[in-house]
Amino acid sequence: MSIYKELKRECYEANMQLDALKLVVYTFGNVSAVDRDKGIFAIKPSGVPYELLKPEDIVILDYDANVVEGNLRPSSDTKTHAYLYKNWYNIGGISHTHAIYSVAWAQAQLDIPIFGTTHADHLTTDIPCAPPMRDDLIEGNYEYNTGIQILDCFKEKDLSYEEVEMVLIGNHGPFTWGKNAEKAVYNSKVLETIAEMAYLTRQINPNAPRLKDSLIKKHYERKHGKNAYYGQ
Repeated sequence: MSIYKELKRECYEANMQLDALKLVVYTFGNVSAVDRDKGIFAIKPSGVPYELLKPEDIVILDYDANVVEGNLRPSSDTKTHAYLYKNWYNIGGISHTHAIYSVAWAQAQLDIPIFGTTHADHLTTDIPCAPPMRDDLIEGNYEYNTGIQILDCFKEKDLSYEEVEMVLIGNHGPFTWGKNAEKAVYNSKVLETIAEMAYLTRQINPNAPRLKDSLIKKHYERKHGKNAYYGQ
């Protein structure tokens, strides 16, 4: 029996949730889960239909994307996940989708403006969109360089990955993360919902104003502040 059985199960269930929430098209999406004590992470194998996926199919790798356990090829995005785990220690799960509205904003190469309180319940800034990758990086180690692209975006925009748990990759799509794989999937659904709301807002009123700072502060702090009172 694999010593990674529980991590594989966590990763499998998160991937199945991604499919259940209709955030993926065919096999275009993946979730990973990390075990910091062991220095490894689990990720969905590449190109395996969700209806055929089994917990034992999940691949285990180290932070340099070397396979530790598994007979199938890991997701093509594995090196991006590995780079983020290696550089951002306080994340426990990563999700990548090709959800329609999130991808549409990424293809438009635009940050998603903070228009409403649903957005402010989760973060206090626009959802960042990293610029398209440079040609020399595309020709290089593409998936690894996608990780660099994400970190560079956060550095340039002076954002904290612990506060902003999502990003759009210009012309590509969204990556989200969280304390575990389940939270990463939650953030993928939140991102897709906010992306759809923002799109519709722009259709109704192309000049819709940004949510005012007092409402941003109120909604974020009631869920995440030191005196948070939302939930049980």
